[in-house]
Amino acid sequence: MKIVKIILGVLLALLLYAVFGILVPAGVFKTISPHFEGTVAKLELPIAGPEDITIDQQSGLAFISVDDRRSNMANTNSVNGAILLMNLSDSLPTLKNITPDRTDFHPHGISLWKEPDGRMFLFVITHGTNRDKQAVERFAWRNDSLVYLETIRDPALMTSPNDVTAVGERAFYVTNDHGYSNAGLGRTLEDYLQRSISYVNYYDGNSFRKVATDIAYANGINHSADLSKVYVASCTGRKVLIYDRDPANGDLALNEKIDVNTGVDNIELDTNGSLWIGAHPQLLKFAGHAKDSKKYSPSQVIKLSRDEVGKYKMEEIFLNDGTSYSGSSVGAVYKNKMLIGSVFENSLLICTIN
Repeated sequence: MKIVKIILGVLLALLLYAVFGILVPAGVFKTISPHFEGTVAKLELPIAGPEDITIDQQSGLAFISVDDRRSNMANTNSVNGAILLMNLSDSLPTLKNITPDRTDFHPHGISLWKEPDGRMFLFVITHGTNRDKQAVERFAWRNDSLVYLETIRDPALMTSPNDVTAVGERAFYVTNDHGYSNAGLGRTLEDYLQRSISYVNYYDGNSFRKVATDIAYANGINHSADLSKVYVASCTGRKVLIYDRDPANGDLALNEKIDVNTGVDNIELDTNGSLWIGAHPQLLKFAGHAKDSKKYSPSQVIKLSRDEVGKYKMEEIFLNDGTSYSGSSVGAVYKNKMLIGSVFENSLLICTIN
């Protein structure tokens, strides 16, 4: 009888762990009350999957990374990805495909770097068909066109790149979102148990090295305008990590962890230095949506800004239940406009903020 009680106690403990350790953090019991103070228009895209968007705040040029992940999962490399352009300073912004002639091009996170003389460079995470083709491709923006410059790889350290933030003409940080580089039980447990084994790499123009470790699913990354801070989205950790950056060698030192209670994805900044973050408030629903387009996943954009005493405060800017737009991954702003992108949708949202 005593053994039975012990077994029942262990089973109960495992059940409670599953509920509180996995289901609660994944947002299963979270109430979704859709809201947004403004108007929303949906723009259909020539290629699905606008996973990341970055905007030059001076010109209003929005660079949009798209890749039809569902088609490519069903039929490997059947649809090439692209970089789309939209000029938000135009009265009627239109889309333009500005992708150079690239094969096996499957973009993910992107980052725009602007030199003091006005020259611009776009850094793009690309996922080749083979695992050893994970890379950052660098382009120059010249005469309203992207010009391919180089492909940068490190098969040992950059095994699962997700997002990139450029800090120089050839220098950048890149998140490696999993400790386990290949699909399998280890990677699945890493996600569901929220294991903190992913990391951030720094490329100094010559070589890669790890500069931030022990992160639960390092996802989006960005930096402050003065390059003194680096922001990292810990997706399954449901935190935004703020690092102090050493300008001399690029080293990062963890300064602050901000609990946001949602699956944070890409990070964009406005002209005031506030962080705008696309997020997945119910991560298990997003996992279901990734496998089946008929299953919805709520979309969310949050904003982190400093208050009068320098503390970060969080605002939920946008939230829906996924029926009209699922799996938001980015919210990029320009003046009173906000573009919301998604991992799988064949459209993006153009929002006007009241």
